[in-house]
Amino acid sequence: MRHGRFITFEGGEGGPKSTQLRRLAETLTATGVEVVSTREPGGSTGAEAIRGLLVSGEADRWSPITETLLMCAARRDHLERIIRPALARGAWVLCDRFADSTRAYQGVAGATPRDLIATLEAHVVGDTWPDLTLILDLPVEIGLARAAARAGAETRFESKGEAFHGRLRQAFLDIAAAEPQRCVVIDATQDLETVCGDVRRAVAERLGAEID
Repeated sequence: MRHGRFITFEGGEGGPKSTQLRRLAETLTATGVEVVSTREPGGSTGAEAIRGLLVSGEADRWSPITETLLMCAARRDHLERIIRPALARGAWVLCDRFADSTRAYQGVAGATPRDLIATLEAHVVGDTWPDLTLILDLPVEIGLARAAARAGAETRFESKGEAFHGRLRQAFLDIAAAEPQRCVVIDATQDLETVCGDVRRAVAERLGAEID
């Protein structure tokens, strides 16, 4: 059986990650591909329980290192119970955030030491890295305004301040520059249909998917 494909959607707050993930899932499903749509932190029952600890409460509820450990605990459960089994049976996994978010949020923006994150990645993620990472890029002020307009109870990261989010945006752009074979940056200031077209084009070109 052919191993599945793993696509992640990344970027700062306010980007249309969930919308674009859903649209891509619909497109791929129409071609006969089994698609598993998931998210981080979360995705599995255990990881969703941890998510509640991470995305609510005061901005300083956790130190950067504690936050990193919680993220990695959630990710390990998610990988073991959802992502790896789906890939093993040939499904395409589309995930709203993954390990790049830990590098950006807890690492660069939050100042968790890079060597600690690298060590945790080696044990938690191993070789289960995305085949393609789509980074939906927005200026900080636009992203935060969009996030505020649709805010619910999960506002802990949005409340970390503009300087934090400026570091965050640059971190994602730096990840893309360092790993161009895996990452594609998409201008998320464009209208949703244009962004959707850019997403489909990247998937077709990078992974050879036959999609319209």
